[in-house]
Amino acid sequence: MSNTKFIFVTGGVSSSLGKGIISASLAKLLQSRGFKVTIQKLDPYINIDPGTLNPYEHGECYVTEDGAETDLDLGHYERFSNEPTSQANNITTGRIYLSVIEKERKGVYLGSTVQVIPHITDEIKSSVKLLTERNHYDFVITEIGGTVGDIESLPYIEAVRQMKWEMGKDVLVIHLTLVPYLSAAGELKTKPTQHSVKMLQEQGVQPDIIVCRTEHHLNDHLREKIARFCNVAQSSVIESIDAESIYDVPILMRQEKLDTEVLKLINVPVENDLDISDWEEFLRKLKNPKTEVNIALVGKYVELKDAYKSILESFVHAGASNQVKVNIRMVHSELIEKQGAAKLLKGMNGILVAPGFGERGIEGKISAVRFARENKIPFLGICLGMQCAVIEFARNVLKLNNAHSTEFDLQTPFPVIDIMEAQKKISGMGGTMRLGSYDCKLKPNSRAFDIYQSELIHERHRHRFEFNNHFLEKFEAAGMIATGTYQAENLVEIVEIKNHPWFIGVQFHPEYKSTVANPHPLFVNFVKAALKQKQEE
Repeated sequence: MSNTKFIFVTGGVSSSLGKGIISASLAKLLQSRGFKVTIQKLDPYINIDPGTLNPYEHGECYVTEDGAETDLDLGHYERFSNEPTSQANNITTGRIYLSVIEKERKGVYLGSTVQVIPHITDEIKSSVKLLTERNHYDFVITEIGGTVGDIESLPYIEAVRQMKWEMGKDVLVIHLTLVPYLSAAGELKTKPTQHSVKMLQEQGVQPDIIVCRTEHHLNDHLREKIARFCNVAQSSVIESIDAESIYDVPILMRQEKLDTEVLKLINVPVENDLDISDWEEFLRKLKNPKTEVNIALVGKYVELKDAYKSILESFVHAGASNQVKVNIRMVHSELIEKQGAAKLLKGMNGILVAPGFGERGIEGKISAVRFARENKIPFLGICLGMQCAVIEFARNVLKLNNAHSTEFDLQTPFPVIDIMEAQKKISGMGGTMRLGSYDCKLKPNSRAFDIYQSELIHERHRHRFEFNNHFLEKFEAAGMIATGTYQAENLVEIVEIKNHPWFIGVQFHPEYKSTVANPHPLFVNFVKAALKQKQEE
């Protein structure tokens, strides 16, 4: 296919309808027909990126291979498509305005008055097209955050209007909207959808396809009504009914013929058969587990599951791979401080201590590590979870009283976790962080090597503090071994305990690389260890 086609996904009526899942599902279907597809997110907030946002505000901050801190929807994109994303796949209003202001300061606009139109909208269009300058894609699917009618989204909708006018059939707009069910009336109501589309039309954009999120099936009469009042063909009214799992959505969209409707409207012949057998096999295993295991996720944002979205989805992938249902118990680390680890973690087949920043709940995480270590329960520590494992081992095995991380105690006599000297003089919230993909060399005959089956791996990072090598010899002599290192700077990436059924702490974030097609081996092996622990009870 010579020309790249651009598909925009907008939302109306309500937020959280699932634009990201619809975008990822469409990408999966088009991929399965042999097309090369990428997805990007345009976020209307003024932050440069989500890196400094509280998880309570925005959920998980997802990190790409090239070190971009991005919206959690990029995790969905990668998990569905099995294609890595980059900095160019997540654009915020903050980045758009920053770029335009920097150009104005440099005189790029030759003294012109800088305005939303054309300068901001041109910058948005350039950002959308940037992906095609680096790689050839048959389709670029762009999700626009927020809801039509939000004042923050207006420049993005205007950019879409311009691209549709400039590029004609090479641009297509999908509008995701809500068809609510009123139990008092006993019927679905299309009026919110009509008003949402009308608002989009008032901004100069006519949607080509309307995807209707609904709790009940749409009958032909409702589809015809939506088509008539929203100015689309009836075949372009697509039902998106509530699903048991987000992983059902590609199958539902295939049944609704979303991909063939897109290809028809964008004038691309439907030549290749749709092969989605790998996805169907994954769903078969997911829905037919042979047994189940109970794993505790210990963190301080457990009230908000989106804060650990990639970890939770990694357990879904690993569970399906093992044909095991993974029951996750979300345990607040501050509650462990008050009630004790034994009360809250008893009966668990595995314990994961989650990543995070800040001192709140840190002693609860350390207590969870101790409970897993002393009771021989399979343990996985991620980033700060790995650092908590190091602190716990230093205090209770090495007897280094008051050992800690200098992130939490600058006066600790035993700074087993510390910031690198080269980072100490850097200012700025993101400047001191190790972000993105780094290589890691594994020790032969280690559990990590057995899991990865490779001497050199590459994993994504998002952290500031490191294992202090000054204490490494003491740790290894007592049984906590550094089995993975970033050799360029001699940084410890993985620690294991020898005399334990399964105890691994990793400085990186394996959850960022787990996909449906390639479940992460650490999670797969951790779930397998939890199953073994259950069977031996």
